[in-house]
Amino acid sequence: MLIVFKLLGALALLIYGMKMMSEALQKMAGPQLRHILGAMTTNRLTGMLTGVLVTSAVQSSSATTVMTVSFVNAGLLTLAQAISVIMGANIGTTLTAWIMSLGYNVDLTNVVFPAFFIGIVLIYRKKHQNVGDFLFGIAFMFFSLVMLSTAGKELDLAHNQKVVDFFASFDTSSYWTILAFLAIGTVITGIVQSSAAVMAITILLCSTGVLPIYLGIALVLGENIGTTMTANLAALGANTQARRAAMAHLVFNVFGIIWVMAIFYPFVDIVCRMVGYDPTMGGQAEKLPIVLAMFHTCFNVSNTAILLGFIPFIEKVCCWLIPSKELPQEEEFRLQYIQGGLMKTPEISVLQAQKETVHFAERMKRMFNMTRDLLEEKNEDAFRQLFERIEKYESISDNMELEIANYLGLVSDAHLSDETKAKIRALLREVSELESIGDACYHMARSLKRKQQDEEDFTQSQYTNIHGIMQLTDEALTQMIAMLKGRREELSIAPSKEIESNINSLRDRLKAENIEQVNQHAYSYAIGTAYMDMIQECEKLGDYVINVVEARLS
Repeated sequence: MLIVFKLLGALALLIYGMKMMSEALQKMAGPQLRHILGAMTTNRLTGMLTGVLVTSAVQSSSATTVMTVSFVNAGLLTLAQAISVIMGANIGTTLTAWIMSLGYNVDLTNVVFPAFFIGIVLIYRKKHQNVGDFLFGIAFMFFSLVMLSTAGKELDLAHNQKVVDFFASFDTSSYWTILAFLAIGTVITGIVQSSAAVMAITILLCSTGVLPIYLGIALVLGENIGTTMTANLAALGANTQARRAAMAHLVFNVFGIIWVMAIFYPFVDIVCRMVGYDPTMGGQAEKLPIVLAMFHTCFNVSNTAILLGFIPFIEKVCCWLIPSKELPQEEEFRLQYIQGGLMKTPEISVLQAQKETVHFAERMKRMFNMTRDLLEEKNEDAFRQLFERIEKYESISDNMELEIANYLGLVSDAHLSDETKAKIRALLREVSELESIGDACYHMARSLKRKQQDEEDFTQSQYTNIHGIMQLTDEALTQMIAMLKGRREELSIAPSKEIESNINSLRDRLKAENIEQVNQHAYSYAIGTAYMDMIQECEKLGDYVINVVEARLS
């Protein structure tokens, strides 16, 4: 029992070390990874290489796939680009198997303890905390491999006749046996959510000589399918394209399993010969970890090479498996990008919030256009329906501000860089000002509703002036959305400032003219007040736009 607990503890330490190392690397390179994924996916080959690079860096195909799914959800990557990145992630994750095979063949204790010492020193120096976390993670990982290897030797399974007889009872020449172990590998990986842990168990059993190499490789194939569960679970609350990207990971691996099973035994024999191992002879257990790592690499490289040209076909299969749903009406409150909880790295969560803020701004622009339409609407039923839509949008703006702010509050609880903290502060200001834009539109709609209930209407010159200032306000909103979508280093506040200056100048002129017109009895004081309410709200709206732009550039 003591040895079993040692094995379980070593596996737990391995999973924790992998998680710690991966998260530390993502924190150190979060923004860079985002730029790499955005810039290097111009075609299938570069997308695949990007997946290899990023997964090799963060040591987790699940992390890369979940990151890719979130980018598809945020509209940064197309489904075809995501599929190529996921293919590369499958190759990148084979590095983990090589690290593990190294851990079983080389004594790493001399490396582990200095890494622990340096890591704890860096953790207490906040500036280098992420580097310290990375060193601790990799030290835990190597230490767990040493513990697994030691516990495996203590178990001495090779001399446990019952265990030897149990594994010997399986017919390794039967495809049914291979499929059964493939299913076992899939289920276990899906449950523990760590292909690294299952790979470690497989290497342990093979290195002791009790698990035949064919069955060990079947478990490895199952791990390839089981690891796709992470991305599919993460995509449950995402949009259709993101769920298709997660499904592509499963489809890609299933296609791979189908063709490799057709040539399973010859393929395994070729891999064994590459490392000088004869599966028909006993002994040579020390070579089995290398055989497993080599098979994992050869399978994923071959699968990617074969299927890279079939990305459009895989895309069609995913679209068939997950058909498009009817989009809800635009009047329904629904966040488009913030779904399914926080992402694994704060930088990606902030990116989703930025995309949601652009979506918020576009909704407020639609709300303003409804207000312009309301100004011209003379039919009572149509006026009432349009006013109700504006009321609903005002409620949507309140909810969107609250939801985005709450989401950013959760993100801010994580360990953040100064740059990310500044982005969160700017986004909180942006969503607050966008909600104020919604309030301004609603106030204008209410002024028009009150005016409709009176007998007196605006004069033709008043209509012309309101249309004029609304046109400037529309230009300000259009420019604001362009600023929110653009790269900060390429933006300038000058166009927005110029529009704001024009709005202010027009407001001042119309205010002076209104006083004169009321004194000359050109129209009543009441209609003059309703008229100036419209002008003042447009000017306020322009101020809110400037505040959003300034927050974006801060």
